[in-house]
Amino acid sequence: MLDILFTLLHLLIIGFNLCGWIFPATRKLHFIFIVATACSWFILGIWFGMGYCPVTDWQWRIKEQLGARNLPDSFITYFVNKVSGRAFSDAFINILTMLFFVLAAGLSVYFNFFRRKKQG
Repeated sequence: MLDILFTLLHLLIIGFNLCGWIFPATRKLHFIFIVATACSWFILGIWFGMGYCPVTDWQWRIKEQLGARNLPDSFITYFVNKVSGRAFSDAFINILTMLFFVLAAGLSVYFNFFRRKKQG
C-alpha cells in the first residue's frame, strides 16, 4: 500500500513540476516546488548523489522490503521502463528529465518574475 502511495506522490510531484506554471493560481507554489526539487537534486545531492530525491529513497526502501532488487537510481527511469516495457538507460532518462526540468523552471521564473500581468 505504501509503495502505491509513494508512486502516486511521485507522479503528482512530477506532474506539478512539469505543468504547475500553466495555472496562474499555482505559479507561486510551482516555483517553490521547482526550488525544492533543485535543492534536493543539487544540494542534498552533494552528500547523497546528484539527483537525490528523498521520496525515491523512501520508496526504494519499501520496494526492497517487498523483494525488489537492482532498482535504478531514478524513479522516472523505473516508471518509464515499467510503463513502456523497454529498458531505457539511466543516462538517457536523466538527460530528458533535466531538459524538461530546465524548461519548466524557466517557464516558472518567466511567469513568476518577468511576465507583466495584463492591465484590465
